[in-house]
Amino acid sequence: MRGEPSCPKCGGRVRAPGLFADSWQCDLHGSVYPLQPVVPPSVEALGVAVNRARVPVWMPWPLPVGWLFTGVVYAGDDRSGGRATAVACSGPGPLGGPGELLLIAESLGVGLGARYAGIPGPDPGPHMCLGKPAVTKVLAAGQPTSLWHVEGAPPDRAVFAGEAFGLWLWAVVWPEQSGLLMYDELILTDLREAGAEVELVPCGALSPRLLT
Repeated sequence: MRGEPSCPKCGGRVRAPGLFADSWQCDLHGSVYPLQPVVPPSVEALGVAVNRARVPVWMPWPLPVGWLFTGVVYAGDDRSGGRATAVACSGPGPLGGPGELLLIAESLGVGLGARYAGIPGPDPGPHMCLGKPAVTKVLAAGQPTSLWHVEGAPPDRAVFAGEAFGLWLWAVVWPEQSGLLMYDELILTDLREAGAEVELVPCGALSPRLLT
């Protein structure tokens, strides 16, 4: 399932650094952090992303009952490290049926979260209801973190965003009604700090959301 790096903003092909540019280049978006190919979910794949990440690798931990880790991707290269991470989890939705959750941490301007949210990017700020109170909070690495609803996303999903440790934190949930999951005082762990507990993460089949 290995492929080539792609643009985190549009999924298009990128050119490696060379004679005329010292960064990865997308024809549409210019200089980008390359999104590395998706691989099947495993403890080993998760460990690679965790070890290379320079931003949090967020996961609900403990996972909600019946939920599984279903994939991870990161944007960056050997020089930059992972400047954006996206972790997928799947399980029973709060109202029945299957639910899926993507948690994205990223530096300003990377654009991976906006891509999965289905909105113009690269950052959520213009689409957040910042004039209103936050709609929910999560506990991110022990820090209460406010999340706002993100407007303009396709109707099949619910999108929330906020700031944690100076970086964007996105939560994208399918289907839209499974967004109720985000109101359950979710506890997020940065897997970079989890140590040996990473080996206990239960894995499921690869989430197709990571491939869109």
